[in-house]
Amino acid sequence: MSSEEKIREFILENYLFTDDQSELNNDDSFLDQGILDSTGILEIIFFIEDEFGIKIKDDEMVPDNLDSVNRIVAFIKRKQQE
Repeated sequence: MSSEEKIREFILENYLFTDDQSELNNDDSFLDQGILDSTGILEIIFFIEDEFGIKIKDDEMVPDNLDSVNRIVAFIKRKQQE
């Protein structure tokens, strides 16, 4: 399963309570759409760290890195290349 699929599945199951892929577009802003709040962001950070074996620094916990499926996928790729 790709990182995109893992992230989509996590968001759909834990926050949208569905397995309907059409409920989430990869560019949907989690914050603007009300999908995640600050607690949800922390949960997605823990998920990313556990699932992908990367450590997210405090200064990386920003919407540019974590506010959509596409942003998270790009962030994970950057982190894995470090």
